[in-house]
Amino acid sequence: MSPLLTDTTSMEHGVTDLSQLSQVISHATAPAFLLGAVAGFVSILIARMNDIIDRVRSLNSIPDDNTPRARLKSDIPRLERRARLMNNAIYLAVGSGICTTVLVILAFASAFVGIRHEQVVGLLFVVALGLLGAALFTLAREVRIALNEFDHYP
Repeated sequence: MSPLLTDTTSMEHGVTDLSQLSQVISHATAPAFLLGAVAGFVSILIARMNDIIDRVRSLNSIPDDNTPRARLKSDIPRLERRARLMNNAIYLAVGSGICTTVLVILAFASAFVGIRHEQVVGLLFVVALGLLGAALFTLAREVRIALNEFDHYP
């Protein structure tokens, strides 16, 4: 075996032992799943934002002299509110992803340096979940606005 894997006294030199590294990997499992969920969530948010933008473009292309459909343009301010909410939700979700990524990096870096990381990583995990929760709440607000009669017209 290599000396790196068998030497448990090398912590003083800044190199972690195998058991500590294994522990950090097991602790990084939950944040890794969170990061995957955040990535999927951001994808959903971006798709919703694109739908809103497409709808605004579609309404803006209606000529003013097309009286039966021109009234649909009154929906643009509501769509702009939805777009703002989606933009905020995307920023919050991306913030959660960044926080989770920093959490995993700090966990491994602190293990390699040989310092305790539980409090900082725990705090970052709480912040990441808080940002994700805020993004979900913002999405819920957007969905509530989205449920309107104007969305049923072409």
